[in-house]
Amino acid sequence: MSLTHLNQRGEAHMVDVADKRETRREAVASGHVVMRRETLALLSEGGLPKGDVLATARIAGIQAAKRTHELIPLCHALPLSKVAVDFHLDTDNSRVEVTATCRLNGRTGVEMEALTAVSVACLTLYDMCKAVDKEMVIGAIQVDAKRGGKSGDYQRHPDAAAAPIVTGEGAAGQVSVGSRCDIDSPCVRVKFLAELRERLGISDLAVPLDSLPSTDVGSLKSALAKRDTRLSKLTEGRVLCAVNQVMAHDATPITNDDEVAFFPPVTGG
Repeated sequence: MSLTHLNQRGEAHMVDVADKRETRREAVASGHVVMRRETLALLSEGGLPKGDVLATARIAGIQAAKRTHELIPLCHALPLSKVAVDFHLDTDNSRVEVTATCRLNGRTGVEMEALTAVSVACLTLYDMCKAVDKEMVIGAIQVDAKRGGKSGDYQRHPDAAAAPIVTGEGAAGQVSVGSRCDIDSPCVRVKFLAELRERLGISDLAVPLDSLPSTDVGSLKSALAKRDTRLSKLTEGRVLCAVNQVMAHDATPITNDDEVAFFPPVTGG
């Protein structure tokens, strides 16, 4: 398999689709914005200071899909016949789920347009809510399905096997690939995101629960700092934490197979 956006000299170029047959193309993408429960309640009740959050985010997502070629250098300008952006308020996980569907009859797919619609809709949700909640997290932006084109149809399988994660079982300053937490070895999955990952030089760790003095985020931070001095940065006030994609603090409990993510604060205009 080769990368179609590279020519024979390895240079980036726009793919010539003039000789392709026009077919019906459709793509569905999704993502979500995790926020405080109080913020989600305000959004649901229309109580946020900037006004109608979902209507604004929907228009932003539609506009973004139509202008994808201006944002992603090698995308074609496409005559989209449909762009739909939908929202679901997931109160159980305290997040807004965003779904975008793009469609056309044309010579190239619309996955990038659907992804761009979701991305900008999520960014707009953040902008509309940041006055009351600066700890929101945007995540899980992905293509869920595509139809049409030479490569055929695609549907993301909801039960796809999880990829391996990185554990901290290597030599000092190194990480090694391991398996995710299982019942025989209760543990939590720790992720380091964005700038924090670059500063630490570590992406993921698996931490056994029995190595913690107590099962909460604060104890996890202390155990990680003892395990590797680089991880003492986690105690800095500016480092944020989420457990299973919900904002957390030192007293938040953790249990087997939880995902604990540490990341720097998101800033915006």
